[in-house]
Amino acid sequence: MKRVLGYVRKAVEDFNMIQDGDRIAVGISGGKDSLTLLKALKLYQYFSPVSYHLEAITLTMGFDNFDVTPIEEFCRQLGVPYTVVPTLIGKIIFEERKEKNPCSLCARMRRGALHDAALKLGCKKVALGHNLDDALETFFLSLFHEGRFNTFSPVTYLDRKGITLIRPLIYAPEPEIIGAARRHNLPVISSPCPAAGKTEREEMKKLLRNLAKSYPNIRDQMLTALKSKHNRNLWD
Repeated sequence: MKRVLGYVRKAVEDFNMIQDGDRIAVGISGGKDSLTLLKALKLYQYFSPVSYHLEAITLTMGFDNFDVTPIEEFCRQLGVPYTVVPTLIGKIIFEERKEKNPCSLCARMRRGALHDAALKLGCKKVALGHNLDDALETFFLSLFHEGRFNTFSPVTYLDRKGITLIRPLIYAPEPEIIGAARRHNLPVISSPCPAAGKTEREEMKKLLRNLAKSYPNIRDQMLTALKSKHNRNLWD
């Protein structure tokens, strides 16, 4: 967790993600990324130069066999208030609409529900668990499917809702997060989504892994390119 915490600290400082008095809602899916993010942000509170409050939020998607009890206990141990928001997004996407390409619509619906829940808790910032690999995979998706260089920003202000999205794990490679989650026995819950592991993003994930076998520094090199002043519009 020490290395992950270092990535978080650098991202927070580089992109001025957290200000004094912030109330930050952390979206908790039950996956390794969001749980690692919550623990890292809790640890960062102890030496952060500013004071901030954390709230954890989980959206239930309407799928069966999604037990949040382990997450609830995890949040209790961390001393972070935990809110569960019931939704039927999963059933709407897969049973009612029977979407063939469900990810985009699902993501929009989840974002809307998460933002509304954050505002109800008085949080004007929402922390998401996207890591470095996610940013690079999004870059590949944009390049291959849209013909442009693009990925998500470490900090995004949504003027319609008055919410700022932050991604403190933006520098953290996925292998580091996997290792931290295992070492600290985080209560990772398998995704109940029927599309899990079958998306185009999964193909990009495999591509990145294969590239890393031939070019071990590929993640660092691509991060350097993204941060380059010539490409900074990608993250502005």
